[in-house]
Amino acid sequence: MKKEFRDLLKERGRKELPKVLLASAECAPLSKTGGLADVVGTLPKSLAKLGIDARVITPYHRCIKDKYASQVQHMFYFYVQLGWRREYVGIEKLELDGMTVYLVDNERYFGDKIYRSEYMEELEQYAFFTRAVLDAIPNLDFKPEIVHCNDWHTAMIPMLAKTQYPGGMQSGLKFLLTIHNIAFQGKCSFDTVQDLLGVDSKYYTPEFMELDGCANFLKGGLVFTDRINTVSPSYAEEIKMPYYAEGLQGILNARAGQLSGIINGIDKDVFDPRHEAGLPAHFDKGHRKGKAQCKAALQERLGLEQRPDVPLFAMVTRMTEQKGFDLVACVLDDLMSREDMQFVLLGTGDERFENFMRAAEYRYKGRLCSYIGYSEPLSHLIYAGSDFFLMPSRFEPCGLSQMIAMRYGSLPIVRETGGLRDTVIPYNQYTGEGDGFSFSNYDAWELRDAMRKALDCYRKPEVMEGLIRNAMSKDFGFDRSAEEYAKLYVWML
Repeated sequence: MKKEFRDLLKERGRKELPKVLLASAECAPLSKTGGLADVVGTLPKSLAKLGIDARVITPYHRCIKDKYASQVQHMFYFYVQLGWRREYVGIEKLELDGMTVYLVDNERYFGDKIYRSEYMEELEQYAFFTRAVLDAIPNLDFKPEIVHCNDWHTAMIPMLAKTQYPGGMQSGLKFLLTIHNIAFQGKCSFDTVQDLLGVDSKYYTPEFMELDGCANFLKGGLVFTDRINTVSPSYAEEIKMPYYAEGLQGILNARAGQLSGIINGIDKDVFDPRHEAGLPAHFDKGHRKGKAQCKAALQERLGLEQRPDVPLFAMVTRMTEQKGFDLVACVLDDLMSREDMQFVLLGTGDERFENFMRAAEYRYKGRLCSYIGYSEPLSHLIYAGSDFFLMPSRFEPCGLSQMIAMRYGSLPIVRETGGLRDTVIPYNQYTGEGDGFSFSNYDAWELRDAMRKALDCYRKPEVMEGLIRNAMSKDFGFDRSAEEYAKLYVWML
């Protein structure tokens, strides 16, 4: 145990570090649709290095059964009431890469998709998970002191624990609720939440869980949880403003004293240009010959002109307005027609943006490639082979791609929002400082100017050398984030 944690424990009157149970809809590498899974799958392993016993409870999705069923140990089963429904709950246990995961089994709710395509089915799916977690905790072979909830899927856990289990084992628990994306809140009618979770009608008010005439799972959690955090310091400030808060600015400002932000990290073993088996060549900040080879391999793979001298811009993203794709659509033709550059896209999203990129590939054949779909190996090659990485997001709670890009020596071009602001230092032409490029307003022409500034730097090898070295020198490993979470857990107790 580090001295700073020993001192903090002494200050808080404790002898041991807290035991933590993370509740989440997904957990990498078992189940994953986005960055939430990466955080939940990485944080417990990093906390273990600090001496904290942190375990995960997550649904036993079909994708987990298909791959890990032979490694799973059955623990116990019981039934829960979900309104008029009496549902089976199996609790299974999986030890994987030093991480302990409890799996909530029910074929009706977790038989196929991580998230159901019908919204009301997804709502019922995670209302069931909430109830199953609360009823499972007293019987686990692990006695957590803190339950770390993540997003709306588990946000009702602290509310139900404090209103429906006041005399039970849950009364001694503390709760942390992390907001990964405030845009998703779990909204439904009061009749629905009464039917699924039996919430007393006295809580259907703006003081507790009502928002815009609806019951709101996330708001209920924000009212009752002991601490709130989100995935970057800037996002923690932004979500107190109406533009970003999606209607929740009132409760977030009321609880500003219990709100903080901890920047996410990346798995440095997964994203490692020095040793990654899937790359055609390896490199680091001091020896980047391999990066040029990766660029050549990327150009060949995607049918681009084989030119080592041309600047290559890249995006690996969902093609939506949240990710700034409407700005990209505004400026791409202007830049491609005027500048000597190449552009690579990997992703899927709104049909209009997919069609725009297909047409752009036709117009700029040999200079632009749009790969409509997703490939994990190709994404790593894009990080390794590109010169610049574009993230002009309307909002970005944290963002991981900019950190990954910098690790591979691809300079990010970002809008100054959320975690992008916290992780990318814009180039300063007077001091030479910086590790990327940024623009402040959500404006297409500001994006264009930032890209042109990057192009200007590309023509100055000594400037590029300094920026790439700065970017590749940064440490975005999850150990740093884990230390901040560990301190937060101790303070909560």
